[in-house]
Amino acid sequence: MWQAASLLLAYPDDGQSRRLDTVDRLLECITGPAAELLGRTVTALRRRDPMAAAAAYVETFDLRRRSTMLLTYWTAGDTRNRGAQMLVFAQSYREAGVRPPKGEAPDHLPVVLEFAATVDPDAGRRLLADHRVPIDVLRQALVDADSPYAPAIAAVAATLPAAREQDARRLMHSGPPAEAVGLQPFQLTVPPRRAEGGR
Repeated sequence: MWQAASLLLAYPDDGQSRRLDTVDRLLECITGPAAELLGRTVTALRRRDPMAAAAAYVETFDLRRRSTMLLTYWTAGDTRNRGAQMLVFAQSYREAGVRPPKGEAPDHLPVVLEFAATVDPDAGRRLLADHRVPIDVLRQALVDADSPYAPAIAAVAATLPAAREQDARRLMHSGPPAEAVGLQPFQLTVPPRRAEGGR
């Protein structure tokens, strides 16, 4: 399930059609509500014009703080703690015998899902469960935006222990921690903006 969600949450580049075909094959092994939720995202993405899909992805995930897929943004915000929290992800990857990704931040949700699905399910589940509230905030932001990615995030959330609803509401209302002293502001194009056509 996590593998399918990771593929659906990838930037819709030239490999999008192949990824959706892979998800279709994975859905043959997935049952219950997760299959229906993931299938809704597949159907919506197949209907989108490629250029419009790419523009919508950037608008949704790179240009809106509330729907960033960088999980530590929600737990650490613009504070010096964020580097330490990202290091937890990188260290989990190393302990499982793989290198942290070079092209994406280690806390980028599709990266964490890929790790959980293909490398270390237990460590991956812990990372995801520890960030269940940010995942809930992301899901709600996508629901509010009527995004085709919302069902995929809902499917991910359904695999994790339930978070306290008041925690998600509080985070949505107050936002992430803030610490401006000596720091550069959060950049919404992190992971680093790729060259034109190179996403």
